[in-house]
Amino acid sequence: MILKELIQNLPCSLKGDNTAEVTGVVYDSRKVVKGSVFVCMVGPNFNGHQFVKQAQDAGAAAIVVQEEVQTLSCAVVQVENTKYALAVLSAAWFGNPAEELTVIGITGTKGKTTVSYMVHSILESAGIHTGIIGTIGTVIGDQITKTENTTPASYEIQSAMRHMVESGCKACVIEASSIGLREHRVSGFTFDIGLFTNFSPDHIGGVEHKDMEEYRRCKAMLFQQSKLGIINLDDPNWKGIVEGHTCPLEFYGFSDKAELRASNEKLVSRPGYLGVQFDLEGAVNAKNITVDIPGKFSVYNALSAVAVCRHFNVSEKAIREGLDTVKVKGRVEPVPVPGNYTLLIDYAHNAVSMENILTTLREYQPHRLICLFGAGGNRPKIRRYEMGEMSGKFADLSVVTADNSRFENVMDIIADIEVGLHKTDGKYLVIPDRKEAIRYCMDHAEDGDVVVLAGKGHEDYQEIKGVKYHLDEREVVRDILKAEGKA
Repeated sequence: MILKELIQNLPCSLKGDNTAEVTGVVYDSRKVVKGSVFVCMVGPNFNGHQFVKQAQDAGAAAIVVQEEVQTLSCAVVQVENTKYALAVLSAAWFGNPAEELTVIGITGTKGKTTVSYMVHSILESAGIHTGIIGTIGTVIGDQITKTENTTPASYEIQSAMRHMVESGCKACVIEASSIGLREHRVSGFTFDIGLFTNFSPDHIGGVEHKDMEEYRRCKAMLFQQSKLGIINLDDPNWKGIVEGHTCPLEFYGFSDKAELRASNEKLVSRPGYLGVQFDLEGAVNAKNITVDIPGKFSVYNALSAVAVCRHFNVSEKAIREGLDTVKVKGRVEPVPVPGNYTLLIDYAHNAVSMENILTTLREYQPHRLICLFGAGGNRPKIRRYEMGEMSGKFADLSVVTADNSRFENVMDIIADIEVGLHKTDGKYLVIPDRKEAIRYCMDHAEDGDVVVLAGKGHEDYQEIKGVKYHLDEREVVRDILKAEGKA
């Protein structure tokens, strides 16, 4: 590809040779080779403009900048925002794969991962090969490639979508986080469908969002970049989310005003299985749809997935199969155990998600609700106080243990959690070693108990003093059962 072709859809000014041959697009100066186009990314702790001479000396064909730089011997592409530029250039470099897929973007505070897997499950049941880009990684068939962020860099997204096309995918589901939208990681193409799940306080402070208004505005960006918006009408914040939308809107919910509605929802419970059942009305009509994930929010998640998939003209059979068999790693995920209790793994790692999961499980009227959790090191202390308070308030027993302590002492983190627990009458005990804490919960579980291992979810590591040690809670449970002759 020559430079002129690469930048043809990018608003920019060019100094230098636009016929230079391009061998790749990079945004890490250490990866520049002869013919590279180097994009100077800017973040809170780095500035790629510091490395323009290094990139030039390594043989860059062009350097993309948003700041003024000294005259260089290679071409200079001046843009307003290099993050947006990287998205447009990446799309061009990979041959605009979004144009060969039906691309669905999901935004919302909660539910993005679960809904993406529900959409994937329904479409796959209908014979429509579908890829996922999100929190758990990039999913193409049975292959999962881990990603650093919920919404990875634009270059990685375009690369993944090209791989999906080459693997025979016809659709792609992307978790479009507020930060991913703000940082232009999903710029450079148009979503066929944008979906809004819900909106509540999260990701405020530090390098995330300065306030709720910025958080809302970033989520709203999805509906200025989609051909169709599908909105949760029951969420009180929906009008703010669609402010400035440029696409037609459809609605789902329990409300009579929604195009697609749920009704007659009920909880389904037996040892090892917690789920929901509901009816579909309106744009799709079907009775007794079952989902093997507990809580009313599972009805909303399933409803939103159907609202998307109906645009693929899938059958009722595909909807039923897709929702009844969907499994989401680390999202209220059941782990098989002997005995008459239920063991779940969940990603709940802040007060909002803790309250949601515990109040949801409480609705199933367990004999006891046991919550094992810790809190992340080098994160705001208030999160620890609040998590302790939530578990003390809603669980019958809290088992406080380690999570990713990072560069803090785990006992200091636990002491902060205890501050919140002491605001409640909740019973708790401290077992700092997470494996031993899990063993305790399993050894002391009684008939009818629900035990939730909160915080790690899909993660398969524990980060301590800068090192990530392997720890997959599913494997821990299996090892405990094996050691006790119960596997």
